[in-house]
Amino acid sequence: MLERVSETTLPLIDISRFRVSGARAEFLAELRHAAHDVGFFYVVGHGVPKNLMTSMFDVARDFFALPLGQRLAIENVSSPQFRGYTRVGTEHTGGSPDWREQIDIGPERAARRLEPGDPAWTGLIGPNQWPAALPELRETTLAWQAEALRVSREVLRALAAALGQGEDYFDTWFDAEASTHVKIVQYPGRPDENSDQGVGVHKDYGYLALLQQDDVGGLQVQASDGSWIDAKPVPGAFVFNIGEMLEIATQGYLTATRHRVVSPPVGVKRLSVPFFLGPRLDAVVEPLQLPPELAAASRGVSQEKGNPLLAAFGENALVGWLRSHPRVAARWWSDVAE
Repeated sequence: MLERVSETTLPLIDISRFRVSGARAEFLAELRHAAHDVGFFYVVGHGVPKNLMTSMFDVARDFFALPLGQRLAIENVSSPQFRGYTRVGTEHTGGSPDWREQIDIGPERAARRLEPGDPAWTGLIGPNQWPAALPELRETTLAWQAEALRVSREVLRALAAALGQGEDYFDTWFDAEASTHVKIVQYPGRPDENSDQGVGVHKDYGYLALLQQDDVGGLQVQASDGSWIDAKPVPGAFVFNIGEMLEIATQGYLTATRHRVVSPPVGVKRLSVPFFLGPRLDAVVEPLQLPPELAAASRGVSQEKGNPLLAAFGENALVGWLRSHPRVAARWWSDVAE
């Protein structure tokens, strides 16, 4: 790899200090710095039981150890909602295949029948696929998902306060219809020494992303000077990052940071479980009124060729799914993809 890797480390935030009145002002200043200046940070003090975090990785290992045929029984090409198992090399980032296998899981909902005039993104609403051979995966994942949602909502409320808003500012779009998303991911080790794209360079398009990673490492965050920062595993911590919807809402005061995953060495496997905090699919993000001193530091919304940021979340989400999963798009979404 030719790019320079920085020795900088990501900020660490203890979210429990948000609940302590005497530490609140100092805490909000630290969170504002981490979110504005870096866009990635560790979160501890979250209260997620250690045994649940351990169990999440245990059932992930059990799933990826199943025979390929049992994994393919829930392959995502069977799901118009892009749910289920994705085999290695079939999800794309930046137009290139990622070297990972995974399960995509969303809220447990019945599929919606599209009526004339319904937006295309309505077709993203639907059920998950679960492996019959491993029933405990569903129970553990949904319990972990509920905790990830709780922690993410608390971090979002803290960010609202750090931006001079009421803690409940973002609550409107995060009711029972919110569009959350979990990936259970295994990186099987690069196929050879010259292929290191676990996940290509990208940004996340929701509000926030939370990541539980094992001790192998590989996540890298792009610094403002173009170098890469290793997001080294910190025991008990989640990694958080800003998504594109918060960039739009803050007019670039918070920026969705580019990141990637470098494949582990040949013969080494890596597990991670990211959770993406998205609002209702019908959400349309509007700029919030920042205090003058923060507004003066806003950088504007990014305008990258090939990656327009859409304020309508459902449209943004659908574009992301169609771009990332061409096999599912070709089977179920050919009219929209064109």
